[in-house]
Amino acid sequence: MPRSVNSVAAKKKRKKILKLAKGFYGARSKLYTVAKNAVEKSMCYSYIGRKQKKRNFRKLWIIRINTAVRKFGFNYSNFIKKLKNNNFKLNRKTISNILINEYNILNNLIKDLDDQLSI
Repeated sequence: MPRSVNSVAAKKKRKKILKLAKGFYGARSKLYTVAKNAVEKSMCYSYIGRKQKKRNFRKLWIIRINTAVRKFGFNYSNFIKKLKNNNFKLNRKTISNILINEYNILNNLIKDLDDQLSI
């Protein structure tokens, strides 16, 4: 009886890995075994990278808020605390965008917070 080999599926699997390894340096994009290891490693890095991206953007927003708010005599933590105490439902991304695009809105917001504190 002749040997049965599922070459269609095996070739498809190898092509998929080599397609994912396209653009890698040297044997990492040419040889299946090396490419398989490189793709596996790159998938791990991409997963980690998606988490780090969120982290880095949050850091950026906090830095932007902190520098803008310090001009008005607040620091970041006190500003966020006052926003929460006054039931402002703005996240850090929105506040950062307001700082960049409409700076006068932040100016009015901080004046309102100061007025509420003095009452």
